[in-house]
Amino acid sequence: MPADERGIFMNLVLRILVGLWGLGFGLLAVRGIIDPKVFTSQFGIEAPGSSINSVRSDFGAFFLVSAFCALWGAAKPEKAKLLYVPAALFGTALAGRLIGLGLGDPASAANNQAMIIEGVSTLLMLFAARRLGTS
Repeated sequence: MPADERGIFMNLVLRILVGLWGLGFGLLAVRGIIDPKVFTSQFGIEAPGSSINSVRSDFGAFFLVSAFCALWGAAKPEKAKLLYVPAALFGTALAGRLIGLGLGDPASAANNQAMIIEGVSTLLMLFAARRLGTS
């Protein structure tokens, strides 16, 4: 396969990966906005009384904005700079977790899994933004 065809294929695979990522987190966002218990059970948090509305809005916004930017960036490579938005959000979440661990927050398998997802998501979005933004 010639180099230019490999580049086209790589970009297509990257766009599909970013699009699937966006669909997955978009579905999580919509499910959590409709029923915030999706977020509380997924992330092991409690939201007594009216605080459930904060879970609905804060988590919903985080995942919906991330998903929207990923889907738009995947669909329109000329808008690949939008992929820096989910990279920044997930990278900031990862940094917060690392700071928490450094300050003595307990480590757990769920926390480790979340950090892996946040790290991989951040790297995927950064790589895709750079790669698709130059094609």
